[in-house]
Amino acid sequence: MTDHTILVVGTYDTKDDELNFIADVIREQGGLVKTMDISVLGDPSTPTDFSKHQVAEEGGHSIQEAIDSGDENVAMQIMAKGSALLAARLHNEGLFDGVLVLGGSMGTDLALDLCCALPIGVPKYIVSTVSFSPMIPPERLPADIQMILWAGGLYGLNSVCEASLRQAAGAVLGAARAARPMKRDRPLIGMTSFGKTVLRYMVHLKPALEARGFELAVFHATGMGGRAFESLASKGEFAAVLDFAPQEVGNHMLGSAISAGEDRMTNAGKAGVPQIVSIGCYDLVDLVGWHPVPQALADQDLHDHNRLITAVSMSSDQRQEMARTMCEKLAKATGPTILILPLEGGNEWDRAGGLLEDAEGLSAFIEELREHCPENVTLVELGCHINDAEFSDKTLEILDTWISDQVV
Repeated sequence: MTDHTILVVGTYDTKDDELNFIADVIREQGGLVKTMDISVLGDPSTPTDFSKHQVAEEGGHSIQEAIDSGDENVAMQIMAKGSALLAARLHNEGLFDGVLVLGGSMGTDLALDLCCALPIGVPKYIVSTVSFSPMIPPERLPADIQMILWAGGLYGLNSVCEASLRQAAGAVLGAARAARPMKRDRPLIGMTSFGKTVLRYMVHLKPALEARGFELAVFHATGMGGRAFESLASKGEFAAVLDFAPQEVGNHMLGSAISAGEDRMTNAGKAGVPQIVSIGCYDLVDLVGWHPVPQALADQDLHDHNRLITAVSMSSDQRQEMARTMCEKLAKATGPTILILPLEGGNEWDRAGGLLEDAEGLSAFIEELREHCPENVTLVELGCHINDAEFSDKTLEILDTWISDQVV
């Protein structure tokens, strides 16, 4: 098979041996290779398919500008802009099927911009010395990125780093061969949720939505799930969204590492996508299970969900802040926006008699939502819990009205 082409990207002045090794492995497996140089100061041993000059010029700059800046960060941002624009154009022209970018922290910074410029479904592999590092914020990660740790790869080839590079080369070529363009024959609805132990509406809604001719994608709102949801919403991939699990907003607000970024709960609204929003797990902050509980949450009830996640209840004041933050984000929406407020709670643990019941905190949150709900948002109050059938039935009633009015 020689019908799939991988774009191999890196600084060929300092990583020439490693990049050529990757290209050779891809070719050994029957793949084709295009090469892109993102160096600034030096040159590759042999010319690449797309030179550093082409990269800089694609972004409206020149290599000399990057050199004259005298600042490696400024220089690499010039190359990041150009490489992202060039990669997007080359993919639109059908010149490659997947991309592999190699780098340390500098190259990874650029790689994230380049991969974000490519559509979902295009295999995107970053081989990096800082893969999985907490220094990489979730908002920089594309929805379908793959990262491989470049072990032992800081300087020169060796048996340790070659093992990583071989796997990366095989992975990106295999992914390119297996990938198929998304051909959607039904309108897609994006939903946020958690597992059925805490939120259950999707069990009722999925078959009902499919019976109405929709495809449903449910995103696990544990940081990266919300990031993928926001990424697709920003690109207009959804016909409508059911953003029922806004917990990542509170996570970010209170400094948890489990964050989907500052723009959580904004991109569907900015794109004018019709959205129904609710309060699933609004009252909980998810923390990395092995991190210490922050002082601001130290006196609150907690639930060890597993060894990875600890859920901590918000105080009444924090719930009021959460309500205001949600309203501020929804106020930016340009499309139809409905906030369903189930008055009896937002997750299975906060029911009357439940493990994390807090009637006072729930009441404070509800009153703050009522007071600050923006004019562009329709507030619908229900005398039920979010996991009750009444909640799902109201969602379908709203969607049926939108379908009848050709909103979706």
